[in-house]
Amino acid sequence: MSSPAQPRLQRSLGLFELLIMGVIMVQPTAPMPPFGAISDGAKGHVVTVVLMAMFAMMLTAISYGRMARAYPLAGSAYSYVAREIHPAAGYITGWSMLLDYVVNPIICTIWCAKALMNLFPQAPYAFWAIFFALLFTGLNLRGIRATARTNQVLTAIMMVVVIWAVGAMIRFVFGQSPSPADFTRPFYDPDLFSWRSISNGASIAVLTYIGFDGISTLSEEVKNPRRNILYGTVGTCLIIGVLSVVQVYWGQMVWPASTPYPDIDTAYLHIAGRAGGDLLFQTLTWILVLATVGSASGAMLAGARLLYGMGRDGALPKGFFGYVHPARRIPSNNVLLIGVACMIGAFLISYQMGAELLNFGALIGFMGVNLSSLMHYYVRKRDRHWSHLVFPAVGFLVCFYLWLSLSWSAKIVGASWMTFGVIYGAWKTHGFKKDLIRFDVPTDD
Repeated sequence: MSSPAQPRLQRSLGLFELLIMGVIMVQPTAPMPPFGAISDGAKGHVVTVVLMAMFAMMLTAISYGRMARAYPLAGSAYSYVAREIHPAAGYITGWSMLLDYVVNPIICTIWCAKALMNLFPQAPYAFWAIFFALLFTGLNLRGIRATARTNQVLTAIMMVVVIWAVGAMIRFVFGQSPSPADFTRPFYDPDLFSWRSISNGASIAVLTYIGFDGISTLSEEVKNPRRNILYGTVGTCLIIGVLSVVQVYWGQMVWPASTPYPDIDTAYLHIAGRAGGDLLFQTLTWILVLATVGSASGAMLAGARLLYGMGRDGALPKGFFGYVHPARRIPSNNVLLIGVACMIGAFLISYQMGAELLNFGALIGFMGVNLSSLMHYYVRKRDRHWSHLVFPAVGFLVCFYLWLSLSWSAKIVGASWMTFGVIYGAWKTHGFKKDLIRFDVPTDD
């Protein structure tokens, strides 16, 4: 008697839903929280460095899309590197990306908890940290289509407030009777420009796009993944880039870089307050909390599916990590595990350390995907079209430069995480004498 078929993830997402989920993973308000830091590093010129970062990330997005076309699997960077370079390299890549996906909802938990503490000081930090960890977990236990519907609502609300904020800024700027030269200063200010500051600002501005890679982890839940993952990944970077340029351009017009901000960490909120008054200031504060909720939910969703891909292939214990809930068709064990990590991590690390650890894992994954695309299309396929060489090679070099720019504390903690992963892999394979990963390639049905 044959055993019943093992439940798999359900293909239910179209391109529109994928783009919505991609935008919410990155956040349509993505440039607002780091605006002050980007402006400080770039000496103004926020528009210029956001455009430069968009170009760099779109190169990596193309590599993601091309690899998803070749391997429509839930494991994302882990799956691509394992198949094109080496299973052990794929395991290490997956382990590093796991750091990204686990830390992202942790720092979102920390940020949301502290933001609401400022509005409701009578409630302690522990209350809000536990509340948001439970909220993120609950949102991801309802099934992929329910998560998609939630993301559509979140995106619509955020877009309304973004339009409100930008409209208020445009009205404010024209009320000041600007000169023609004022309109070009966000792109180029001769009094502040230097290549060193542009380089520093661009390395920070890349943070605006972190999260776009989460789309590729949904490959087994997308209709026609060989086409839609490419369009969805590149489209997300393009949409976020356009939205970001509009937001930071008018923000820079309202508050020139030559004038210091009251608080550099919340600079964009002060810009919104100058243009639209206290009501816009308060509303935008709440919207950024809402955006962070969406970002955390998206990161948890992607992380759970990365764990599922590694568990199904045997890189992690399959019985736990490869489990799919038979009714909801989601990797529920992984969602709960990341939820516990959020609850504990919010009390163990700072927001700043968490943000740097996120970049440590993400950039290793980005480098791996670019190398995988180069190997698959230019080396192994012998496709000598220049784009199959230039795009992934430049994408790799940019990500490597950014990784080298991380602080030593982040590198030490990240290296400790990677060491633990290598030790586990060595134990599992008796000193790497056995295959680390057993592949189970799903169909596109």
